[in-house]
Amino acid sequence: MMRDIQLFLAGDSTVCDYDENRAPRAGWGQKIGEFLSAGVLIRNEAASGRSSKSFIEEGRLKRIITQIKSGDYLFVQFGHNDQKPDDRYTEPYTTYKQHLTRYIDEARLKKANPVLITPVQRRSFASDGRFKNTHGDYPDAMIQLAEELRVPLIDLAFKSRQLLESLGPEASKKLYLWLEPGEHPNYPDGARDDTHFCDFGAKEIAKLVAQEAKEAGIPL
Repeated sequence: MMRDIQLFLAGDSTVCDYDENRAPRAGWGQKIGEFLSAGVLIRNEAASGRSSKSFIEEGRLKRIITQIKSGDYLFVQFGHNDQKPDDRYTEPYTTYKQHLTRYIDEARLKKANPVLITPVQRRSFASDGRFKNTHGDYPDAMIQLAEELRVPLIDLAFKSRQLLESLGPEASKKLYLWLEPGEHPNYPDGARDDTHFCDFGAKEIAKLVAQEAKEAGIPL
């Protein structure tokens, strides 16, 4: 009898799980299981505020590697916090790629399957309604690394940008944690968050990840 495949998620606040007192805020990692086969066990190790560097420094990658088995998958999405000017910072074409390589190498040593995911977009539009990229060179650096190391890549930065552009500045708010005062008891003063998703938005992003995984031939 074949065992279930484990899908480990390494990432930041756009990926991680949230408990009920943070609802309707949600990460796409909370919802990805809805769009994958029943035999896939989701192990969401993503944590808010982490970069590719700090995730490793805190022992979070090590915890994944102690659990991951041959044939399992490790999805890796970082970038939001790698650009922060503090201890989490990595430079796109040097230290960012070096840290991502750790995830790839360690997964492969366990005969698991690493997959890189470019950082999902923030909701960011110029005054003329055109979309503004806020991730700098991080997506391109990850794409470059995936090609160099022959790692499957899900270009979520591109796919989420397409989704945001199709919705436009106003309608795209429904993907994110935008709440009016009094609309939800967890946010009595409302919320204006262009980075984190609401429940609906997390599902839409998870659907993109699952669709792109299928397109890449990843059997989940």
